[in-house]
Amino acid sequence: MKKGQVWVETVVYTLIGLALIGLVLTIMTPKINEFKDKSIIDQTIDTLRVLDSKVSEVIQEGAGNVRNVELGIKRGDIYINFSSDEIYYELQDSRALYSEPGVETSLGRIRVLTTEGTVNHKVRLTLSYESDLESPDGLEFRKYTAAAVPYRFSLSHLGYSQDKREIIEIKELAR
Repeated sequence: MKKGQVWVETVVYTLIGLALIGLVLTIMTPKINEFKDKSIIDQTIDTLRVLDSKVSEVIQEGAGNVRNVELGIKRGDIYINFSSDEIYYELQDSRALYSEPGVETSLGRIRVLTTEGTVNHKVRLTLSYESDLESPDGLEFRKYTAAAVPYRFSLSHLGYSQDKREIIEIKELAR
């Protein structure tokens, strides 16, 4: 066997190995990203459940009651719509179809709607309240984007409106 032939074989085998690694990564990367998105959505559902339980505690304990809660957002946005009394999360560029596209489903009090796109999908998680959600500064809408540090909120039961609905003030605290 010639010395040059050993080097050629080594280079060929190395290139074949690198090509196989590249092929495996090409196939696996989309699945890994899909799994990451499903995990983020699951974590956000857990976070929304904690928020919902704190709102329920404030309502059950009556006027004057206050609770603090932290909301961590890794991807996507959380919106508080004070005019429609809804809190919802949207992930615009999900690589995972979290639920059946176009069909709203429920996970307890959380409604899930996935809108299918060509490459990425939109996932929306919604909590609706019979109570009157209020902002301390009178805004009708708030948007909270992904951040490294969790948002902190104070939930206060301010009493009852003229139509006998609980007034729950949601105020962002300093982070």
